[in-house]
Formats: sequence, structure tokens, C-alpha cells
Amino acid sequence: MQDLNVAVVQADLEWENCEVNLARFDEKLSHLSPGTDLVILPEMFNTGFSINPKKIAEKADGPSFTWMQEKAASLNSAITGSILTEESGNYFNRLFWIWPDGTFETYDKRHLFRMGREFQVFTAGKKRNIIEFKGWKILPLICYDLRFPVWSKNRYLASSYEYDLLIYIANWPVPRSFAWQQLLIARAIENQAYCIGTNRVGRDGKNIAHSGDSAILDFNGNVISKAEPNKEQIIYGTLASEPMMQFRNEFTIGADWDKFTFGV
Repeated sequence: MQDLNVAVVQADLEWENCEVNLARFDEKLSHLSPGTDLVILPEMFNTGFSINPKKIAEKADGPSFTWMQEKAASLNSAITGSILTEESGNYFNRLFWIWPDGTFETYDKRHLFRMGREFQVFTAGKKRNIIEFKGWKILPLICYDLRFPVWSKNRYLASSYEYDLLIYIANWPVPRSFAWQQLLIARAIENQAYCIGTNRVGRDGKNIAHSGDSAILDFNGNVISKAEPNKEQIIYGTLASEPMMQFRNEFTIGADWDKFTFGV
């Protein structure tokens, strides 16, 4: 299990304008530090968070997905972010995880934001997806999922932790930025795992402001790297496996976690 070099992209997003957003990410990622293993983009990085699927939804192999494949190949890095995706007449806030060779995995957002009417338009996902990457087990989730600790919960199965890194990609607004920052810390501590939160900045098409506050946290909730609020920025962090393993072996609360399964 090697150390993992991650890049978190905190960006302003042009409302419902895929062409402009992809061009902006092209420019941002042209300055990416060499040796980056994983690039993490915000929720609906290509359009900003919108529940207007007739205008912005794409097929699973649409232009934004194709752009992600091309970017993963050119950067020789895995890349993840979510796209409003249409499949069989249903709409999903779908996270894509794409490897440099173009292969991919997906996760459909489970908890749809009620106050933003997301639940009235999109279809909720039904299962988590633990992704294995360079020896790491990674659980990627989306925005509102952060408020649901059971869905985010690590498990101790067959004397092993279910995951090592928890990722949230988001369009999380300013009025709840304090909750965003504290919940990221809580999720890291309670799951004995690294935790990354990637949030956008700027105002969306409904004039809702976002301050970013993207962060990379260790398994104790300590800050490895934190973005400046209200600023477009790429932050970097190296996730070291050995200190996490040592901590887990010395502080063995995983063995006492409640046993449970997920219902949908």
C-alpha cells in the first residue's frame, strides 16, 4: 500500500455551461503538480448543481465523461467528479471514477437534497462502491451524503477496515459552511480514515454563494491541507498509509464497532 498523492480542485463553476467549465478545468489542470495519483473535482463540476436535466443531463458516455477519460489519460492520474446523467429515462447525480486507461466505476448519490428538490427530479442510488486504487480502499460519496453518518460509516469486517479514504464532492453553500467543516472532521475521526472534501466556490444560477473550504484530513481529523475560502485553488496532500495502520493497530476501536448491514 503505497502513499497516495491527491489533488483537490476548488473551482468556480459557470451555471449550466458545460463548454465553459470544461475549458476552465483544462486550464487549471494544465498546471497540475507532477506525480499526482488522484484528481478530485466538485459535484456536477461541468454545470454546477442544477435540477434542470432537460438542459444539462448527459448520457453515460456523453462529452463530460469523454473529457474525464481524456484528462485521466493525459495526466496519467485517476480522476473523479459527478455529472448529471440520464439512463433509461431516469436522472442520476452520478460520480464517475476514471483510471488513466479509460476504465471506470460509478456511484449514484444516495441522499438527494430535499430542500433543493433534488429528490423530486433525480433517482437515488442504492449502494455504496468501495474502489480499490494503488492498494487503498476508497469510499466516494456526494455532498448531502455527508450528513448521514450511517451511510458513511466504515466497517470492521474479517479483521480488516472496509475503507481507508472517504471522499465527499460537493456544492455546499456558505450558510452551512461551518457544518461542512465540522462534519468532515467528525467523519475522519469516527471512521479512522483519511477524509477529503472538495467543494466549489462562487455563486450559482440561483445566487447561492459557496465558499469552498475544501480540505484534506488525516484519520484523526487533523488538517493536511486546506483551501482558502472563496478562492479558486488546487490543494495537494500525500496520504501515508503507515501512520494510519499504526494508529489503527494501537487504538483498536474498529473491533468494537457495531455490526450492521445497509438497507435501501
